Amino acid sequence: MSAAVLLTAVFAMNSQSVKACTRAVYLGPDSMVITGRNMDWNEDLKSNIYVFPRGIKRAGYNKGKTINWISKYGSVITAGYDIGTCDGMNEKGLVASLLYLKETVYNRPGDTRPVMGASILTQYILDNFATVHEAVEEFKKEKFQIDAPNLPNGQESTFHWAITDTTGNSAILEYLDGKLSIHEGKEFQVMTNSPRYDDQLAINDYWKEVGGLQMLPGTNRAADRFVRASLYVNSIPKTDDPKIAVMSVLSVMRSVSVPFGFSTPDKPNISSTRWRTVSDEKNKVYYFESTLTPNLFWLNLKEINFRPTASIKKLSLANGEVYVGDAVKNLKNSKPFIFLF
Repeated sequence: MSAAVLLTAVFAMNSQSVKACTRAVYLGPDSMVITGRNMDWNEDLKSNIYVFPRGIKRAGYNKGKTINWISKYGSVITAGYDIGTCDGMNEKGLVASLLYLKETVYNRPGDTRPVMGASILTQYILDNFATVHEAVEEFKKEKFQIDAPNLPNGQESTFHWAITDTTGNSAILEYLDGKLSIHEGKEFQVMTNSPRYDDQLAINDYWKEVGGLQMLPGTNRAADRFVRASLYVNSIPKTDDPKIAVMSVLSVMRSVSVPFGFSTPDKPNISSTRWRTVSDEKNKVYYFESTLTPNLFWLNLKEINFRPTASIKKLSLANGEVYVGDAVKNLKNSKPFIFLF
């Protein structure tokens, strides 16, 4: 990597305010694939977990020309503000995660394609696809434009998406200057925030040359977390024992978290880690850990009824509820939340 490329990437990283999030994929033996994800935000997102069965009729937008579908797959998801899907896994083991990216530009001049809301796009992925490649081939058709209203706190809805399937294949989806950029392959294990993904990869290549066992960047900036997560997720034990693999991935996600309440005067948008998820894609178990509650709990998708006749379920988290271990028994019938358009 040239020095010019590195300097450009670092300048882009330092010139942006940061909403921090981290996602990392563990590739172990015997098809052991685990995706870890931190949600870092500057305020409480009032997140709750929902279970959506198959057969739900959805629309990508609430008026005009849009994309309509009926969900092929049931899913367990974590919502933000109860207005959009941030993260989740479907019954086929496909994991989709939404992360913040300041450089996102969705708009194309004169775009007349059907509209898809940014708040529902993660759910669209989980509803419709069993594999990353299947999703990528559909996204390449670019059938829709993105509607992205500001969030309740006034923050812009500038996002990028990461998808992983049970084979360990990953895809990173970014909207840059109105065009969709896609990276697909097992090598794309880690995603954070700014700068854009090409620049993140360039920075990570530089640190590979340095050698992470001698020195690692230690700040909470997105590019530094990218480097640490890349090293750690490939350095922890490779095992097909889910008890060890899941906890190893959780330890990686904790190591790249931003301490709760941390802030810096010159970077007011660096954000605390609010919660973490770990998705065991082989065994179909979705783990959740809140920063402000003492216990890790999980939902085993194999124990959940995803048939079209099943009810939507909810696990309330927004008021600091505490769950221990297998939380399927704590799910309650619920109305769906309304996506933000």
